[in-house]
Amino acid sequence: MNEIQIGLAKTGRRAWALDDVNITPSRRTRSPQDVSLDWQIDAYTFTMPVIGAPMDSVMSPATAIALGRLGGLGVLNLEGLWTRYENPEPVFEEIAHLESQEISPTNTRRMQEFYAEPIKAELITQRLAEIREAGVVVSGSLTPQNTQEFYQTVIDAGVDMFVIRGTTVSAEHVSETEDPLNLKEFIYELDVPVIVGGAAGYTPALHLMRTGAAGVLVGFGGGSATTTHRALGIRVPMATAISDIAAARRDYLDESGGRYVHVIADGGLGSSGDIVKALAMGADAVMLGATLARAEEAPGSGWHWGLEAVHPNFPRGHRTKVGTVASLEEVLLGPGHHTDGSSNLMGGLRHAMASCGYVDLKSFQRVDATVSPSARG
Repeated sequence: MNEIQIGLAKTGRRAWALDDVNITPSRRTRSPQDVSLDWQIDAYTFTMPVIGAPMDSVMSPATAIALGRLGGLGVLNLEGLWTRYENPEPVFEEIAHLESQEISPTNTRRMQEFYAEPIKAELITQRLAEIREAGVVVSGSLTPQNTQEFYQTVIDAGVDMFVIRGTTVSAEHVSETEDPLNLKEFIYELDVPVIVGGAAGYTPALHLMRTGAAGVLVGFGGGSATTTHRALGIRVPMATAISDIAAARRDYLDESGGRYVHVIADGGLGSSGDIVKALAMGADAVMLGATLARAEEAPGSGWHWGLEAVHPNFPRGHRTKVGTVASLEEVLLGPGHHTDGSSNLMGGLRHAMASCGYVDLKSFQRVDATVSPSARG
C-alpha cells in the first residue's frame, strides 16, 4: 500500500497529485467529433461534465444561467454576496479594487466585513427564481453549518439539485454544543438529488454514499484561493483521492445492489489537462472554480476567493489574481487562443479522449496511466 516510514513512530501512505500522473494513448485513436461528453446525474443530463463551483468569484445568477445554457451545471453560493445584498455589484467592485497583494490582513478584514451582512431568506428565493425563469437546471449550495436553517427556503424555491459543500463534510458530525446535521435523515427527507463533500478518502466517501447522496465531492475545493494546507496542515493529493473514492463508488455499487453515486473532482483543476487526468482517475465530473473565474463574465473580475477566505474567526484563504482570458463560452468550448490549457477546456478533453481511443466519459475511466513525480512536487 506504498507505506513510507516517516520516523520510528509514524508511517504514511504515498499519494499522488494530478501533476504526478499522465494518461497513456493505446493502439486505437478516434476522431474528436466521435467523442461524447454527455453526463447524466439523477434525472438531469448535461452535454459536458462541468459544475460551476459555488463561489462568489465564479457564479452569479447570470453566470449560472450562462453555464446552464452552454450545457453545464451552475451552482449558486447561497451564503454569498448575492443572498446578503439586494444589489451586491458595489461590493464586488470594491473587492476588485482592494490593494493588489494577495496576502493582506487589511483585505481580509474588509472582506470579512462584507460577509458579516446576514443571509436573507427572501434573497435566496429571489436568486433561485431568476435562474429557474431562464429554463436551466437550478442548483444552490449551503455549508453544513447553515443547511439546517435555510434548506427549507431552498427547497420551497424549487431547486432541482442541492449541494452541501464544506472544507470537510462527514456523514456523522459529533458536537456537544450544537444540534448536528444528520445527513442520512436529511437526504432521505428531501425530494431532490444532493451532492455533498468534500471527502478526502475511501472511508469517509463510502459513508457519505450511504447517506443517499447522488454525488460526492472529492477534495476541499477552493483551488488557488484556499490555504488549508498552510493553516490546518490538511492536504489531499487529488489523483490518489479520486482513485480511492472511485473504489468506494465501485464497492458501494455492489453493497447497495446497483446504486451509482457520482464522483466529482473539486479543486486543483487549473487547466484542461488537469480535467482530463481527474476524469481518467475515475471522476464522473469536475467542479471548476479558478478556471471559470478567468471568464469575462465571472463576477470576480479576474480575482478568485472562497468562503474560507472570509471566515469570521479563522480565515484560511485569500483573494487570488487569476486574470481574465476569454468569454465563458470560449473558456469552455472554444475556439481556444491560449496554449496553456486555460481556454477550450472541453476541446482539450475531447482531443485527449480521442487520442486514447475513447468515445464516452465512462469508458475513459479505464485509460492507462503512468506515474512520474513532478519537479514541482
